[in-house]
Amino acid sequence: MKIPELLAPAGNMEKALVAMEFGADAIYLSGKAFGMRAKAGNFSRNEMEDVLSAARKRGVKVYVTVNITAHNDEIDLLPAYLAELEELGVDGLIVADVGVISLAKEYAPSIPLHLSTQANTVNYRAAKFWEELGLARLVMARELTREEIARVRQETKAEIEVFVHGAMCMAYSGRCLLSNFLAGRDANRGECAQSCRWRYTVMEEKRPGEYMPIEEDEGGTHIFNSKDLRLIEYIPDLAQIGVDSLKIEGRMKSSYYVATVVRAYRQALDLYAADPDNYVLPQELLDELDKVSHRPYYAGFFVPSDAGIHPATSSYIRDYDVVGVVESYDPQTGEATVSVRNRITAGEAVEVLQPRGPVLTHQLDRMIRVDSGEELSEAHANYTVRIPMDEVKPLSMLRVKRS
Repeated sequence: MKIPELLAPAGNMEKALVAMEFGADAIYLSGKAFGMRAKAGNFSRNEMEDVLSAARKRGVKVYVTVNITAHNDEIDLLPAYLAELEELGVDGLIVADVGVISLAKEYAPSIPLHLSTQANTVNYRAAKFWEELGLARLVMARELTREEIARVRQETKAEIEVFVHGAMCMAYSGRCLLSNFLAGRDANRGECAQSCRWRYTVMEEKRPGEYMPIEEDEGGTHIFNSKDLRLIEYIPDLAQIGVDSLKIEGRMKSSYYVATVVRAYRQALDLYAADPDNYVLPQELLDELDKVSHRPYYAGFFVPSDAGIHPATSSYIRDYDVVGVVESYDPQTGEATVSVRNRITAGEAVEVLQPRGPVLTHQLDRMIRVDSGEELSEAHANYTVRIPMDEVKPLSMLRVKRS
């Protein structure tokens, strides 16, 4: 049985490196245009060259999103960009628009095409159509049950990719117009304003100016909101169906989010691969996924009985803060050089999340500021400090429980 690829988001260079170090088999990212996350850091030509070099050294694939619903002005600009991606030799293009697909075949003929979830493939006839058109991989619509995905798998030879973790959208396959209508920002061209997360009230026609809040009952309050997807419990089902790639959402999320989620799914996949017949998901991996900022989890439409999409609030659950990222470790001095991301004080106990290693606990006794040599009782964001501690790997994350 084939173990699925683990595909992670890379909103910028740090997130790309974190994803690779924490166990991703592949990453997906965007150039400075034509992707569905315009507000992510994204990658210039030179940065793409750098990330491709880093990925090649690690045996990691790099897929580039060109999945906007392109208008005429964007179509006119695409040939040069696609030719550039062809020259760079990326491992796949994620596309949704048929005009973009046509141009990609012409200007980037050697790059495999992956059909975005934006194309909302929900049945096997559509899958066969896209396969016959030359698409190498199909990203399934998030509205499908496991049985529906299994049927598509049986009927097509194209690779199948499934979203397994992250934010969900109340619009069909993410094709939403709320943001465009309310904020003038086209979600289908990468500029979503997250209008579905706003707080809404009701006004009765004959009572203008009287705004009534939508109060909580058993069904919740925020009528456009959705919970966050989590399918780590269903890795055996996904592998047995024959899914080729498990995709984590989150190019706008933090490096810590990427590290934690990738690490958890990597460990679960490795444990399953080692002994499928006796595999049990460790509770500690579920606990880890609770330590990132998230909305309440559910299994999406993969399990129909769990499709209660509305949480009672649009707020995130956030119990931990990342206070630093390890830049390097000097075994001679026994010190880690740490880039501080949030306030941290001497005497605090921190957890150290390592790439592919155990989570460590460290009592923070000393911090020395690198640029001044001053010993600190408190460090703030953008400081760089040296911390005496047991050996840790670069890109390890230091976190503190705040609640």
